[in-house]
Amino acid sequence: MASVGINSFMNSFNNRLEAPVQQHLKNVYACLAMSTLAAGVGASVHLFTNILQAGFLSAIGALVFFFLLLSTPEDNGKGMTKRVGYLLGFSALTGVGMGPLLEAVMIVDPSIIITAFIATSVVFVSFTICAIFSDRGKWLYLGGILFTMLNSLILMSLANIFFGSTLLWNAQIYVGLLAMCGFVLYDTQAIIEKRRMGSKDFVGHSLDLFVDFIGIFKRLLIILTQKEQEQQKKRRN
Repeated sequence: MASVGINSFMNSFNNRLEAPVQQHLKNVYACLAMSTLAAGVGASVHLFTNILQAGFLSAIGALVFFFLLLSTPEDNGKGMTKRVGYLLGFSALTGVGMGPLLEAVMIVDPSIIITAFIATSVVFVSFTICAIFSDRGKWLYLGGILFTMLNSLILMSLANIFFGSTLLWNAQIYVGLLAMCGFVLYDTQAIIEKRRMGSKDFVGHSLDLFVDFIGIFKRLLIILTQKEQEQQKKRRN
């Protein structure tokens, strides 16, 4: 039964997407896997070594790699190799930057990290499959809504510097999680359409999905940690 289901899924995948788009997505997700691994290595460097710690330098380094990636022309030679290197550098330093959050989670319950990563993977894969098998361009209309949500989150974050509201903080987390899930739908369909229009920039496209993945992961970490803390308080009382 499992093999029949897999074969049916692959046949549907092959029928829905053209061969060049299929190959492009394979390159995008291979690059995304390398980026996620690089982020894990970066986080481990912060947690278990004194080589590099999260802070001003790691944040500046991540921005430098980000802008180098955006400014390096896309081609199939040395430029592509450089862009992959810049992406992995950005991803690794993003992982370093997550170190303090991971440390705080480990104090509460280290298993939350594994749970959050598995949950993030399930959510990401589910929304990706939904985007691929939905009608062409169905989720592209979300772009305006999602970017409006991001602007609202920025304003809420700035406002909460002054108000220090728990309600605003929780709203940021849950609305941000919803927005990141929406971006998986939007970015996946946007990547497919961009390839159909001739773009072969799988490195830049994988960057979009990496940002979505990390955004979901961080918010699930916070939500699961808050719930575990509440349960611990109840048990103590």
